[in-house]
Amino acid sequence: MTVLMIPKDTIAYPSLGAQVCSWIEENLVHGPGDLLGQPIRFDQEKKALIFRMYEIYPQGHPTAGRRRFKRVGLSLRKGTAKTEFAALIAAAELHPDAPVRCDGYDAYGKPVGFGVTDPYIPLVAYTEEQSDELAYYALKTILEYSKIADDFDIGMERIMRIGGNGKAESLSSSPDSRDGARTTFQVCDETHRWTTARLNRAHKTMLANTPKRKIADPWTLETTTAPTPGEGSVAEKTMEYATQVHEGKIQDSQLFFFHRYASDVHDLETVEGIRAAVIEASGPAAEWSDIDAICNQFQDPTADRPYLRRVWLNQLVQGMDKAFDFAKWKDLKSEFVPTPGDTITLGFDGARWRDSVALVATHLETGFQWLAGLWEKPFGQEDEWEAPEEEINNMVDAFFKLYNVWRMYCDPPYWETHVATWSGKYGEKKVIAWYTNRLIPMSYAIRAFNTSLLAKEISHSGNEDYSRHIGNAVKKFIRIVDEQGAPLWVIYKERPDSPKKIDAAMAGILSWQARSDALKVGVPTDGKSIYESRGMVVV
Repeated sequence: MTVLMIPKDTIAYPSLGAQVCSWIEENLVHGPGDLLGQPIRFDQEKKALIFRMYEIYPQGHPTAGRRRFKRVGLSLRKGTAKTEFAALIAAAELHPDAPVRCDGYDAYGKPVGFGVTDPYIPLVAYTEEQSDELAYYALKTILEYSKIADDFDIGMERIMRIGGNGKAESLSSSPDSRDGARTTFQVCDETHRWTTARLNRAHKTMLANTPKRKIADPWTLETTTAPTPGEGSVAEKTMEYATQVHEGKIQDSQLFFFHRYASDVHDLETVEGIRAAVIEASGPAAEWSDIDAICNQFQDPTADRPYLRRVWLNQLVQGMDKAFDFAKWKDLKSEFVPTPGDTITLGFDGARWRDSVALVATHLETGFQWLAGLWEKPFGQEDEWEAPEEEINNMVDAFFKLYNVWRMYCDPPYWETHVATWSGKYGEKKVIAWYTNRLIPMSYAIRAFNTSLLAKEISHSGNEDYSRHIGNAVKKFIRIVDEQGAPLWVIYKERPDSPKKIDAAMAGILSWQARSDALKVGVPTDGKSIYESRGMVVV
């Protein structure tokens, strides 16, 4: 069994977990699926998880009886009933008699559980279309088929206690300020799909809401399958956070994180190795899973192996269609700080009315890159949003004043007037229109950028937005080969209407191409002209 569990305690804490498990098994049933309406019987792993999730501080502790963990993250492979599990917990948190909070200790020193007064439980989905499905739909179905159904007024988008003092609600974004202040428990389901800036902001808002009702002892449950590295998902960030806690880089006593995955010891080129890996990643779920059907997917020669490893083995594997090796990109983070007056190059890309606009700088001497500016279309402003021209002009002007800009490569569509204006203001040899729709030149620029990334010639500031755009980029082969017969490719969004933006990645490539061109003609890195660097007097 390969598991990352944080914290991995050597001492036992008291817990309400046994009482919660008993209450769920006595009162609730399975939700949508083949076991619809049948009684719940937890396996040992699920029981152990509930026990950890409901640990409380012992008698004698300054906060005796209060929840130990305010944030719980569960990462399990596809098909292990994560969503139903979250819905069962939500049902317990919603019911007035479920023993989900501690009301002191009995004569034997065991905690006594009771229900939350006036709970508010948002169950948040990653798209509006999914807001009434996933955890909320599972909760709705579970309660409708359970013997405690009469305790609730069950609607399509909200479930209330009879009497009205308590509600679970289906949401496709974060709770508003009014409801957010009332949160007692919340579910973030399928967080590997929470990749947009809106959902990342929603997650931060949700976490910020939980301290507002101290007496209710609120907490958050996040469920996920292994995220795709580089997409900037909530799941990826939670896993990175948990890893830093595990390594001692961050002190956090309120996080419980559980990630079950298949180890790297299995030979995935053999049937036996695949089967062993799937069973290891499945844990107790292997008993009721169709292991043969899962393994057969790996035998298909056209299969997307990285995807199968991610969803069935719960391994952190980059998708085969991703343009850049994001693990290597993350390793290139640097603390370097450019000095005013240094020679740099700039790349500019984006659309005025769609997606985003980005400006990326590259330090000529070191190859260090940083995001100079990013303007992204806010969620919900699909029609009326336009990139802020004045802000962009001011940012470009600031960089030309602060640094010695050798060249700025700009993708001009929809920005022709601005590029022409910048060229007139800063010099036609400094601001160059560089069309990214030229497939062959673009593919060579991308290959040069990728080669430098793999060779560790690039470094960067670690900016999350720039990294997110790098991770979002997918490759598309253009059916043209180079001189050695190697296929060329360019980068695109995963689909035209995808919210996963790549404009900063494109701007970074243009900036890197400008640096390469500078080095090719011998531009000095000390800010002097070519003639001065060669000891020549310019008259």
